[in-house]
Amino acid sequence: MTRLLDMGVERLRNIVLDMAKHSEAAVSTAIDAYREGKDVTEKIFKWSEELRILQDEASELAVELIARYQPVASDLRFIKSCMEIAYGFSRFGRYAYDISQVLHTFGDLSSCDKEAIELADKQAREMIRLSIRAFIERDQNLASKLREMDDVVDKIYSDFIQKVVQASNIEIKCVLSVTLILRYLERIADHATYIGESVSYIITGERAIRR
Repeated sequence: MTRLLDMGVERLRNIVLDMAKHSEAAVSTAIDAYREGKDVTEKIFKWSEELRILQDEASELAVELIARYQPVASDLRFIKSCMEIAYGFSRFGRYAYDISQVLHTFGDLSSCDKEAIELADKQAREMIRLSIRAFIERDQNLASKLREMDDVVDKIYSDFIQKVVQASNIEIKCVLSVTLILRYLERIADHATYIGESVSYIITGERAIRR
C-alpha cells in the first residue's frame, strides 16, 4: 500500500510541475504580447483551459489518495498542499488570459506609458519562478521571500492609482488598460505568495496567518 501511495504522490507532483511550466509560459507570453502589440487571446485561452483541466485532475487524484490510503503527517500535508498549489497555477493561466484580453479589447496601446507594468511584470515573473523553485526544492527561505516581493507589487499598483488620481489630464484608454493589467499582475503575485505559504506548510506543518 505504501508503494502505491508513493506512486500516486509522485504522479500528483508531476501534474503540478506540468502546471507550473504551462502557467509560467502563459503569463510570459501574455505580457510579451501586450508589450509587442500582438493579440494572443485564443492561444492563452487554450492554455488557460488546459491548466483548468490539469487542476481538476490534480484535485481528483489528491482526493482519491486521501480516501484510499488515508495518508498521515508529511504525505497528507503534501497532498493537501498540492491541491492548493494546483489552484494557484491555474489562476496564473486565468490571469494571463485576462491580460491578453486587454489588448484584444482596447486595440492599439502602443502610445501608453508601460513603465509601471514593466516594473510589476519583472517582479511578478520572478515570484512565479521562485514559487516553482520553492515547491520543487521544498525551500523555506524561497517560500518566505515571496511575501516581501508581494509587497513590492502591491506598492507599484497603489502608486500608479495614486498617480492617476492626482493627474490633471489622462488618456482614458491607457489608464484603464494599465490599471487592469497591474491588477492582474497584483493578483498573480498574491497567488505566488499563497503557493509559498503552501510550501511552508508542507515543510513545517504550520499555516501562515494571512493579512
